[in-house]
Amino acid sequence: MERKKIIILAVVLLVALSVIFFPGFSDLQKIKEENEELLKRIGLLEENNDRLKEELVKMEKDPEYIERKAREKLGIVKKGEIIYRKK
Repeated sequence: MERKKIIILAVVLLVALSVIFFPGFSDLQKIKEENEELLKRIGLLEENNDRLKEELVKMEKDPEYIERKAREKLGIVKKGEIIYRKK
């Protein structure tokens, strides 16, 4: 009889602990997943930031790069050039 009481008490205790700690554990898992997603996003943003810094350096120091970008984005042409457009 004493052993049966100990087993019942252990089961009740286990159920009580599960009810208390499971929601917290579930929240912890969600927070970990969100943290991983944010770390990935930070990595992508850092890569983009590095690429933009490189482009800024080129814009400041490379006149040929500036000319090429102006031609691409603004459609600027030199005097006497003939523009050929594909259809």
